[in-house]
Amino acid sequence: MKILVTGATGFVGRHVTAALEAAGHDVSAMTRRPEQYRGTGAAVRGDIADAGSLRSALDGHDVAFYLVHSLAHADFAERDRAGARAFGHAAAAAGVSQIVYLGGLGDDDDALSPHLRSRREVERILSDTAPTTALRAGIIIGDGSISWEILRQLVERLPAMLTPRWVQTRTQPIALADAVRFLVAVAELDAAIGETYEIGGPHALSYRDMLLTVAQMTGRRRVIVPVPVLTPRLSSEWLRLVTDVDLTTAAALVDSMTNEVVVHDHRIEELVDHRPMDFPEAAAAALAARAQRLRGSADAGSS
Repeated sequence: MKILVTGATGFVGRHVTAALEAAGHDVSAMTRRPEQYRGTGAAVRGDIADAGSLRSALDGHDVAFYLVHSLAHADFAERDRAGARAFGHAAAAAGVSQIVYLGGLGDDDDALSPHLRSRREVERILSDTAPTTALRAGIIIGDGSISWEILRQLVERLPAMLTPRWVQTRTQPIALADAVRFLVAVAELDAAIGETYEIGGPHALSYRDMLLTVAQMTGRRRVIVPVPVLTPRLSSEWLRLVTDVDLTTAAALVDSMTNEVVVHDHRIEELVDHRPMDFPEAAAAALAARAQRLRGSADAGSS
């Protein structure tokens, strides 16, 4: 099967691309600069912001993975809306049989953050224009995930944390390996086309629970004291100062951290016969992957 992956250089995209190729698929990676691409799959030129480039990029492909977002830009909702419309129409015109999209968890009846509303809007646009399978996830735990990096760096850098109220919010984290497993499994699965699935680990946890778990796993004692007076803006500034996350991305993520994002629908676990690992296992895998990456960088630097 010939599959196009957008966002192939991103955190999730590069792992999905590798997993698809390992499964025997003919994989193309859509990129604005194919001459510079060094990842898995054959590079093809395409840009979500350039509708004219998408039809040729999609031509001849059976399935397309839509794994892009514009969270680092202040106008991310507008950019993602336009990109989804262009991609959905181009996929339909190219005869693509399925788009696989990774969006965000969250109850439609809740006052969703701008970030989660945008994720849901992109899902609707794609579903309205082409056959789509949507997977909704909360935090993905893996080396390179922005949300995971926030957790890891807070634990590493702050012995005592005066934290915003969102540390009490529940989410349902999922390991990178499990998210990739689910994404790859639904490709060209007839029963999944037109469906929306929720993916997450076996337990819903608060951010405080996750911070304390990571602290214990890494041999650190941490004190966490929620402070109600920390506004979303101050909370964003706090994350920017303490972690490596830029302010625009931090602001969008902080807004989303006020929404409870838990799994209510476990159908996909039966569909693909897979049970995801729990948070300590996911965190251990992420820490091990980071350690391996750092060793590789050190070895490369010494050679």
